[in-house]
Amino acid sequence: MNTTLANDLAHAAAPPVPQPSGPSSRWWGLPLLRAMRADYLGFVTRLQREHGDLTRMRLGNEDAWDLLSPELVREALVTHAEHLVRWERGIEVFAQVFGQSVLVTEGGTWQRQRRMLMPAFAPRRVAGYAQLMTRAAQAALDAAVPAGQAEALVGMDGLWSGVAMDVILRTLFSESAREDARDAAWATQTLSATAFSEMFLPFTLPDWLPLPGKAGKRRALRLLRGLVQRHIGRRQAQQGLAGMAERTDLLQMLLALRDEVTGEALSPQEVFDQCMVSFQAGHETSATALLWWSRLMAEHPGAAQRAQAEVDAVLQGHVPGPEHLAQLPWLSATLKEAMRLYPPVAVVMSRRTTAPITLGGVAVPQGALLRITPWVLHRDARWFAQPECFLPERFVEGAPDIPRGAWIPFGLGPRVCIGQHFAMLEMVLLAAMLLQRYTLRVPEGAAPVRPQLHVTLRPEQPVQLLLSRRA
Repeated sequence: MNTTLANDLAHAAAPPVPQPSGPSSRWWGLPLLRAMRADYLGFVTRLQREHGDLTRMRLGNEDAWDLLSPELVREALVTHAEHLVRWERGIEVFAQVFGQSVLVTEGGTWQRQRRMLMPAFAPRRVAGYAQLMTRAAQAALDAAVPAGQAEALVGMDGLWSGVAMDVILRTLFSESAREDARDAAWATQTLSATAFSEMFLPFTLPDWLPLPGKAGKRRALRLLRGLVQRHIGRRQAQQGLAGMAERTDLLQMLLALRDEVTGEALSPQEVFDQCMVSFQAGHETSATALLWWSRLMAEHPGAAQRAQAEVDAVLQGHVPGPEHLAQLPWLSATLKEAMRLYPPVAVVMSRRTTAPITLGGVAVPQGALLRITPWVLHRDARWFAQPECFLPERFVEGAPDIPRGAWIPFGLGPRVCIGQHFAMLEMVLLAAMLLQRYTLRVPEGAAPVRPQLHVTLRPEQPVQLLLSRRA
């Protein structure tokens, strides 16, 4: 048999390579872009239902692929991590706020920054921030229900946003400033909303133009940059002064960092940029997760009572610390389940392929845009039975294993969130302190809470709960 005939027979016997399907991309995909902007979560949910786990569509000049199974996510973010970079448009938008920080950079610069920052966010180092976290929460939580009242209707958005911002101020600068916390919380939420809207545009118009949203963005940037620079300048002026106690906060850690390979310190601009990232990533995601958790606990009194009983038994009325995390598995499970149902970063984990790769046996060309949507992965009945239900028992010891890549509130692969240990410690401590003090109820007649997508996933309407003092 000659070689040509043998090859023809081999090809004829081999099963056809599956090819991804996707919605029609007529008019350069403009109708698809409009549908995504109107309801991105619904769009991607329908996309999976109608076209499967691997889809492809044309959006203007983009060759866009959606990866909607844990296997595909792992294959992209872990197996092919070296052949991916972050989506350029997202980086362009974020760089306006975060400069050249670890959230934005690529290649050797990112590797150097990540290597240097890892010690500051290692579990043992993060544990040292616990007392700063609980001090930030104590006064605000004690005052959530006014003195002399047994119960009050509390706006949980403002409560958690203020507490989480105070946590960041204390862990960054060892200082609490209610005025700073309130203004910085407004600034981070303003920048989140404007960043999400700008991502759907091909380019960003100059901020000095008299357009809707630009004035708020300018003010928010001025406020955050001024706050960070003021604290850094004050700290630098204090360095080496006699009688000044050595600080143990995150800013001091950033100033003291040295590259283990080159011995170099972070540049002044890098220190500034990392502080800016800490405000946005360290404040808004934790505050949003705690906001959804609060509403879910109020809606599910059985789960809340079990968490309160666990907190009471473990803490015996004392302030929680890092040593208690392993002793609060049910409380941790309720937080993880809240982040499953309402992941703070619900969409747009986007990557660009820098070389041809293969996903699920399908050839993906260089230059393709890969999109990963935690919202869809987290609500897939193949990995989570009764996916719309709040079932914290999914995350307790002895529960069926969850496939790696099915639950990714902090991402996956080399670019997994560097602050995940910080975030989990903060959320468990603050949630425990709330449950020590109050019982949560949904007000009679309150409407169901609907998610609204910005950079983070927030409730469409303010969340108000009845907080009753515990005896």
